[in-house]
Amino acid sequence: MRKHIKNIILLAVTLNITVVFSQDRDTIRTGVIDVVKPYTPSISDAFKVKEIPNLDDEVTANKKEIKYNIFSIPVASTFTPAKGKAAVVEQKAPEKIFDNYATVGVGTYTTILGEVYVSHALSRTESFGGYISHHSSQGGIENLLLDDNFSNSKLNLNYGSRLRDLTWNVEAGAQQQTYNWYGVPEFQLDEAEADQIGVGHSFFGAHLGSDITFNDTYINSANVFFRHFGDNQESRENRFTAQVKADIPINSDEELATVLKFDYLGGNFDRSFEIDEELKYGNFFVGLSSAYEMKRDDLTVNLGASVFYLNDTHGGDNKIFVYPNVTATYRLVNDILIAYGGIQGDLIQNSYYGFATENPFVSPTLFIQPTDQLYNAFIGLKGKVSSHMSYNFSGRYISDRDKALFRNNEITSNNLQNYSYGNSFGIVYDDVKTYSIAGEINVDVNRNFTLGIKLEYFDYSSDTQAEAWNLPDTKGSVFLDYQISDKWYAGANLFYIGERKDQLYLNDGITVASPFTVTLDSYFDANAHLGYHINDQLSVFAKGNNLANQGYQRWQNFPVQSMQFLAGATYKFDF
Repeated sequence: MRKHIKNIILLAVTLNITVVFSQDRDTIRTGVIDVVKPYTPSISDAFKVKEIPNLDDEVTANKKEIKYNIFSIPVASTFTPAKGKAAVVEQKAPEKIFDNYATVGVGTYTTILGEVYVSHALSRTESFGGYISHHSSQGGIENLLLDDNFSNSKLNLNYGSRLRDLTWNVEAGAQQQTYNWYGVPEFQLDEAEADQIGVGHSFFGAHLGSDITFNDTYINSANVFFRHFGDNQESRENRFTAQVKADIPINSDEELATVLKFDYLGGNFDRSFEIDEELKYGNFFVGLSSAYEMKRDDLTVNLGASVFYLNDTHGGDNKIFVYPNVTATYRLVNDILIAYGGIQGDLIQNSYYGFATENPFVSPTLFIQPTDQLYNAFIGLKGKVSSHMSYNFSGRYISDRDKALFRNNEITSNNLQNYSYGNSFGIVYDDVKTYSIAGEINVDVNRNFTLGIKLEYFDYSSDTQAEAWNLPDTKGSVFLDYQISDKWYAGANLFYIGERKDQLYLNDGITVASPFTVTLDSYFDANAHLGYHINDQLSVFAKGNNLANQGYQRWQNFPVQSMQFLAGATYKFDF
């Protein structure tokens, strides 16, 4: 197009020049000539670039091929490697375990200690064992005018059998104990000496029991137990218990843990404390407890209840008791922090055997009845700080109806019995509410050292009694065991009992004054032992009791032996 336009312009210029020059030579009339040529555009054919672009990039550049050769040159050497030897791991020879042992010891206050335990496998599924022990002291507590010796002897035999679907055991035993009502108040000593009272009191008992455990059945276990107990004051008591534990299926995946138990108690005392008349007591109850376990992640809840039917065989009363049975645990931080709590209740069967075991200075004139524990509510935190340390902190609120309390017996004006000089204890019942806080820490530094510390604080609220008699406001304990070496071992037990309240009666020889409340001092009891293994079978030991040398009174007017030492030996054997 530009080319055509250029031609048009050139032609116009040429014509103009011609016209200019011609005006000077002729008279030809001029005119304008317009030359018009139509524009006819055209489109050239399209074509593709066929040249392949070249890439100049280090990343995509082809690697150069490298060729190399290895020349092997022999080298002479005189080095000879030594043969390898497996490392030797030092292994301690397994300790020989003996099934039987015998222990004998003697100590201050003419103390004699003896124990023998034997166990023998009759076959692969049957075994027989026995245990006999004796612990006695001839006494000698300072400033006492009455005998304070004691003895305690026990015998136990057992037989066990393990079958394919069940395991069962049967055991029988006997016990004989002797104590003295030596805790006569000082103002009663002259009269007691004048009457030449005999303060000895002996207990004896025998028991027979059996238990059976089932495998892969809804009934988990069952047991029966019978005990006969009495003393040298014509007191007698019989108790029979039976219990069955089972898991009752609700559906294919859930079960109801159930316990069915039966408890019978019957006995008599030759007389009551105040009058010469036989005192009888007895009852039986049937209890059913069930609980359903529910698990949701870290939460475990047991929901249940207990129902008891009580029949007083001498009073003729029939009662039904219903108690809650709810517990729960929640893992806040795995095993490090576990919260737990619950509320439960129970019908507690009190017995002469139980009272005499806890306080051997009771008089054989007790009124026996069960305790209705309305509820025992608790909450706490427990867990493991590390693999070597665990803890448990808790708080409780307990409401007991007819809780049994030991209280010093009054001094009668005629003093007809050896235990009526203010030197024995009776039982009174009251509705008591107990608040408590407890803390416990257990440390296992290693398999050779263990330590346990526990502290409890109590606060009581009684209904009719002036105080919750002989219940301490504080309890503390420390337990320590240390395996010093393969040969030496040691341990210690420390106990602290806080103040208790009791009653004291004054007698002017004619009438008995009104009782008044006394406070028994708190006490600390430290015990330790040290032993040495002469060989795998023979060991010697030494024990020290009441190392703080406190002649404290566990019960009013009954001081204990002060510092005591005992030495002995233990021999292990098989046959």
